[in-house]
Amino acid sequence: MQNALHALALIGDPSRLAFLCFGVLLGLGIGVIPGIGGLGGMALLIPFTYGMDATTAIAFLVGMWAVTATSDTVPAILFGVPGAIGSASTVLDGFPMAQRGEAGRAFGASFSASVLGGIFGAVLLAVAIPALRPLMLAIGTPELLAVCILGLTLVAAVSQGAVLKGLVAAIIGVLLAAVGNEDQTGALRWTLDTTYLWDGVPIECLALGLFAIPELVDMAVARTAIADHRPTGGLFAQQWLGVRDTIRNWKLVLNSATIGVIFAAIPGMGAAVIDWIAYGAAARMIKGADRTFGTGDVRGIIASEAANNAREGGSLIPTLAFGVPGSASMALLLGALMAHDITPGPKLLTSQLDVTYTLVWSLALANILGAAICFLFANQLARLATIRPGILVPCIVSVCFVGAYQGSRSEGDLIALLAFGALGWVMKRCKWPRPPLILGYILGKLLEKYLFISTLRYGASWVERPGVIVILVIAVVILLWPLIRRGGAKADAPMRVTSKAERAFWMVAGVAFAAAVVSSMQWKLAARLMPQVAACVGLLVVLVAAVARPRAAPQHGALHDRLADIPGGVMLTRAGGQALWLLGLLAGVLSIGMLPSLLIFMVANMILAGRTHWRPALGVALPLFAGMYLLFVQLLHLPWPASLLGDALPALRAATGRLI
Repeated sequence: MQNALHALALIGDPSRLAFLCFGVLLGLGIGVIPGIGGLGGMALLIPFTYGMDATTAIAFLVGMWAVTATSDTVPAILFGVPGAIGSASTVLDGFPMAQRGEAGRAFGASFSASVLGGIFGAVLLAVAIPALRPLMLAIGTPELLAVCILGLTLVAAVSQGAVLKGLVAAIIGVLLAAVGNEDQTGALRWTLDTTYLWDGVPIECLALGLFAIPELVDMAVARTAIADHRPTGGLFAQQWLGVRDTIRNWKLVLNSATIGVIFAAIPGMGAAVIDWIAYGAAARMIKGADRTFGTGDVRGIIASEAANNAREGGSLIPTLAFGVPGSASMALLLGALMAHDITPGPKLLTSQLDVTYTLVWSLALANILGAAICFLFANQLARLATIRPGILVPCIVSVCFVGAYQGSRSEGDLIALLAFGALGWVMKRCKWPRPPLILGYILGKLLEKYLFISTLRYGASWVERPGVIVILVIAVVILLWPLIRRGGAKADAPMRVTSKAERAFWMVAGVAFAAAVVSSMQWKLAARLMPQVAACVGLLVVLVAAVARPRAAPQHGALHDRLADIPGGVMLTRAGGQALWLLGLLAGVLSIGMLPSLLIFMVANMILAGRTHWRPALGVALPLFAGMYLLFVQLLHLPWPASLLGDALPALRAATGRLI
């Protein structure tokens, strides 16, 4: 207690508190912009801490890092665009609520669950390091592999009843995770003879393509705002509805926050894995939630956000106790601590315990302050959902292009964004669930790594370890439980597929799995083991679906209702027009540069497609262009893709600060 009070007094110093607040403000701004996240913010701010004392540097960095998980829900709820990969699960229920005009309620639930989860994570961090130390040392790669398999069973919870379709989508994600250079053998797997795919498919492009681009295209096709009416009760009142939702579901908050802390304490368990596990666990724990989650159920937001913020405290546990960073952001924080002569390990639990509590207080205060600021400005943010698509769509598309470019900072990122955007739109139209695909991608990389290490070290006996047996039994029960519970209940009887597009997607998936098996036969065992196992399981699921009655993933929301009233031919024509705009933007980036093309695209799209007068079009596009220039050029010094014009006129490229 003495060390905790001493740390609180240090943080309470006005100058340090000011730096904490400044870090919180920066973190909130960074979290709203898709593609940057806490990792990019940490990399940006660390050089500015070298002249600070250790306590001030901790307050500044932790203040920034802790709240990015709070504000990244803003684009997820308003536009269906995950601000970071950890907020992808929030899209499932947050965006449908915004479409119903309940963005304020979604914000209230999100921010209150975030602050409670963050505080809970900080408290557990303060008391759990000594208790969790022996448990963490007992966890091996076989147990981690079993946890990943357990995570894959969550497809039943995120498929909205279409379990077979969810399994196929998840297996497609696992195969996408296999793309690139295989670490053990050096085999180049499905790289399409391009160096861009040697490092695999960037998750930024996959997430924005699957979730953001299809929603933006549909918004432009429907030609109506996300929420075409303002809530009659007032946005502030709606926020308090969300707060009451969180308080009523306090057990869900504690369960999700506990999951966030425990799994984040395991190095290698990233934000996306943890959030999906918490989301799936909530869908299992709450009666009937597996049918309502993904349709605008506020409890889905609460589960995701409580785990999202609590994991920040959990990831600090291995960083401080063992010097093993729990995430990439923690690796940067570890370097910053060591630069200030703070060495993680036993000293932080004994003689330097005040430093540990400085981190705890910074984490707790940052979450409280960040949530308070979000509450104050949530009314203004929620009104963005009522802006007509002629103005909103080109702006969000521009932000998505910049966010996707953070993947590997290559022109290929933009091509991948549009390719996965097309895949996501087709899946949505064919009523296939998209969340399982990204879940499979995230877990695919971990599955392959842990399977190789476990097999190499233990052989086949890794499945005999008690912890592995327990986890695998739980996984089997979770996967089979929907079938057992359904029994012969007529209400839950699956629906027969009648759409030709849905049948076509099944056929394409089967052909893709067969091609994956054949094309990988020449690889060495270590390179082909995971892809072939996944592809064979995929073929088995397709065969089962051929004789079963696969259920269609239901579509919900006001936007879907408006799209249902549009004739198929008109929809395809409008969607084709939006595709041409996106391809034109890509051509512009490759021809004259990123930022100039984004400015031209925004103004032209607003005027021609959005039927906006040129004055408001410039009034919106120019400030956004200026903000991107200041952030990405002046602060981040982001190297933009080389354009044909810049290659032809090097002097012009130099004169424009390498914008072209």
